[in-house]
Amino acid sequence: MLRIEEKNQNCIAYIEGEMTIYNAAELKDRLMPLQDGWQELEINLAKVTEIDSAGIQLLMLLKKERAEHQLSLSLTDHSNTVLDVFELMDLVSYFNDPVVLSGAKGDKHGS
Repeated sequence: MLRIEEKNQNCIAYIEGEMTIYNAAELKDRLMPLQDGWQELEINLAKVTEIDSAGIQLLMLLKKERAEHQLSLSLTDHSNTVLDVFELMDLVSYFNDPVVLSGAKGDKHGS
């Protein structure tokens, strides 16, 4: 469900499977401690198979907390599922991460 990789002063969290109301509390408990101690936090969404409003709220909370402390948060390698929800909820500009939408979803990449 969540794999953490540390590189220098950066942390990459790989989320696999669902980001839904059924596991949002557990994900929050594991992701929130990553807020401190890392200059840059990257969340890789390539293997997210389902995301609902609870998962979106968690990502928004992480972004807000990082911004309040003037720290970086990057969402990368958005799965098609995540892209669909971001597009539906008009959240691409909110997160401000590079994504490829609509016709080119097979070539999606975050950076």
